[in-house]
Amino acid sequence: MKKLSHFCTKPSATSNCFIIKRNNRLLSTIINTNNNNNNNGYFSTCLNHHKEETTVLQSKNLVETLPEDLSFNLTDETEEVADVSFYDIENAYERIKPLLHPTPIQESIILSQDIFGDQKNVSHPKKLFLKYENKHMTGSFKERGAINKLASLTPEQRLKGVVASSAGNHAQAVAYHAMRLGVKATIVMPESTPLAKVSGTRRHGAKVVLYGESVDDAYQEAMRIQKEEDRVFIHPFNDIEVIAGQGTLGLEVLEQNPYIDTIVSPIGGGGLISGLAIAVKAVNPKIKVYGIQTENVPSMFMAKLNRKITSVPFHTTIADGVAVRTAGDKTFKIVDKLVDDIVTVTESEIAHAVLSLLEKEKTLVEGAGSLGVAALLAGKLPEVTNSKSHSHKVCVILSGGNMDVSTVRDIIDRGLAQSGRLVKYRVVVPDSPGQLAKVLASLGELKVNVREVEHERGFNIPVGFTGTVITCQTKGFEHIESVQIELIKRGFKCEIV
Repeated sequence: MKKLSHFCTKPSATSNCFIIKRNNRLLSTIINTNNNNNNNGYFSTCLNHHKEETTVLQSKNLVETLPEDLSFNLTDETEEVADVSFYDIENAYERIKPLLHPTPIQESIILSQDIFGDQKNVSHPKKLFLKYENKHMTGSFKERGAINKLASLTPEQRLKGVVASSAGNHAQAVAYHAMRLGVKATIVMPESTPLAKVSGTRRHGAKVVLYGESVDDAYQEAMRIQKEEDRVFIHPFNDIEVIAGQGTLGLEVLEQNPYIDTIVSPIGGGGLISGLAIAVKAVNPKIKVYGIQTENVPSMFMAKLNRKITSVPFHTTIADGVAVRTAGDKTFKIVDKLVDDIVTVTESEIAHAVLSLLEKEKTLVEGAGSLGVAALLAGKLPEVTNSKSHSHKVCVILSGGNMDVSTVRDIIDRGLAQSGRLVKYRVVVPDSPGQLAKVLASLGELKVNVREVEHERGFNIPVGFTGTVITCQTKGFEHIESVQIELIKRGFKCEIV
């Protein structure tokens, strides 16, 4: 019988949650729901990644009711559905730990109130925790998969170098860690890639090749370079080492807060949520994992719905980091089996989430990184937000924070409009001196701040009149409606654009 150094400690006198560790690292969270001396019950939701028979050894601080030597058989259910095992993720975690600082996880009191409502008289209130993956050096979780893949290369592979294709976070992650590890890197990016991202990738020492109009064009060129120069291609999500690297996020979350019972994560190609699901469900199969996609490019949502890989049309989205038309074959198999549900969110809901995080949490999160918050704020996950649900400690992954300044302004405007704090009125007034001044004076009396004024003269405007589109900052939807009603009372033709 193989003995492993498992240690079980009880966090508090009132808690029925036990934590099992090996080599001072979290392995499992165990819930005793029966509150009795049935020792096997303590391990009902224990870690399921050891095939061999395992012995739990008693330590000095072991709870008295546990025996000195308790043996139990464990099986790895995740290995049946994945090319990536819990062992791969565990090894990746040990590999990248010296190379990558952990990112913070913090409770958000304000967003907890916004999402779960008033819980003053609730005995077990729900809490929302944010995992700040936007705090990595290059601004996203992509560093985990990139550094694990690079650190796994043989000396011969390192000498030949690597190639990747990306228009954003993956490109910068590969470039940065290739530079750190002394590996030559070529990154192929679409010609339309914003200059800031191209410059950022070059700054990390990578050779940047601009090719084609889309990410698919860049991918084809990267594969040509890979074959011609015999380099290792680093796929952004459909790669075993990359998935294992992303899965280290799950282990890190549970080490930082072993009481997490629900995780909400963005989905693009599926690399992040695949590794995450394998990791956390091996540690505690009762943890719920939910994926969020933009409704403009819902590839994994449709794949899970159809139970097969499905390509979807591309539509422009502010969540460009997850705009993947076709899910990976490796990731889909994992997501289909282990992810509890996938929902989609609109562009306006994403913008509202970005603005909420910026205002209330003082952190800049890109559109893709805000999907989890967007879904919860919009009530898209009633199985999590419902007061009777079993989700009490909810962790949302903020997967990245890279956005152009111009995009930030557009998203802020959308978010303000979504929350009733920005509106456009179209007011038709006589085309004569002083008429616009009357409208602006009326808006001032109604406590409206005017931001922009545009004139319209078209065929749909009566002769002798002019249309004026006025962008205003307001105090909510009731204020917007009352301002419109008052302008109409004052004789102006007014509509909301």
